Amino acid sequence: MRRFVPFWLLLFIIAAILRIDFFFTIVYLFFAAYFLSQVWIQRALGQLHVERQFVDRAFSGDEAQAKLNLHNDGWLPVPWLHVHESLPVNLSAPPFLRNVITLGSHARRSFAYTLNCRQRGYYTIGPLRMRGGDLLGLTGVRQVEVEAEPFIVYPHVVSLQELGLPTGSPLVALPARTALFEDPARVRGVRDYQYGDSPRRIHWTATASAGRLLVKQHESSIARETLIFLDLGREHYEQRRRYTATELGIVIAASMANHIIVREGLSVGLATEAWDPLSERRTRFFLSPRSERAHLMNVLEVLARIEVVEGADFPDLLRRDSVKLSWGATLAVIAGQESEELLDTLVYLRRAGFAVSLVLVQPTYPSQELRRRADQLSVSVHRVWKEQDLEAGL
Repeated sequence: MRRFVPFWLLLFIIAAILRIDFFFTIVYLFFAAYFLSQVWIQRALGQLHVERQFVDRAFSGDEAQAKLNLHNDGWLPVPWLHVHESLPVNLSAPPFLRNVITLGSHARRSFAYTLNCRQRGYYTIGPLRMRGGDLLGLTGVRQVEVEAEPFIVYPHVVSLQELGLPTGSPLVALPARTALFEDPARVRGVRDYQYGDSPRRIHWTATASAGRLLVKQHESSIARETLIFLDLGREHYEQRRRYTATELGIVIAASMANHIIVREGLSVGLATEAWDPLSERRTRFFLSPRSERAHLMNVLEVLARIEVVEGADFPDLLRRDSVKLSWGATLAVIAGQESEELLDTLVYLRRAGFAVSLVLVQPTYPSQELRRRADQLSVSVHRVWKEQDLEAGL
């Protein structure tokens, strides 16, 4: 508009000095063209209807199809329209959809694109920016923006068949040597006394007959509840292996939660301290154990978006959140490395009546000291470094 003002002023001065009707006519025509262009573009862009069509959730490894629909609901055509849809860098290359089109009266245009869900996370599709104007460039460029929409990619889930574990495993990928949650009213036999057994479990009649200490073995209760503790403290993982280890830890947690709810029909929960990109702050998540499919999707949604955080106190998380559980619950602890403080906390939890299993996400095997102390307290310890380790069984 500004570049035409001097031209209009010159025509008007010439027309006023020479009093030539032709110049006045040209000035009037330019003003009329400018006014009509303003109204045209404003009304035309105001009649645009935009709709995104896509499923806002997918699993890692999937390909999500999305479609962008544009509809001109008005009678006025749009001379030109520049469409720019921003896409997540991790899901699309290039990270945008861009095109220049024209839209006639009541016309429709659609653009389809594919999101390659290579990495779990919480993403946004958009925003969509559209710029339009008239053919002569009298009105300048008008811009319309459509806000972004969330898109969640769940972590990869390894099924039990791929794990190759027995279906009776009480902890899915983490079978324990003893029943993790037992029903004291259902005795299935006796065994020799081991260090750490409660005196209340001693079978005195069988002990007197055999001449040695024997303890009762109970049937596992079908009401077992499991809480998965996931360590996402940045300093608890070696720097050059941090990304691989934390992502694998999330895969293990997601696979365990999926199997316990879907295959076993039992309850499972999640506890972790991590960075939440949705709220943009450090958050302690605690999802109490439940067995509904909707609860599983809530667990997977948390696992999809959480990231490592600085200064997480994982042993403190174990102690604080374990008190929210009933006696005898199963604690599946997924950590990046062994430490004296972590082991002391597991010993405390085991003596408090919880069944504890530890998964170390690291390339090296647990130390002999950790194995010795864990065996004494019936704490199963496993090392996982690749998904193939899960497929081979733990």
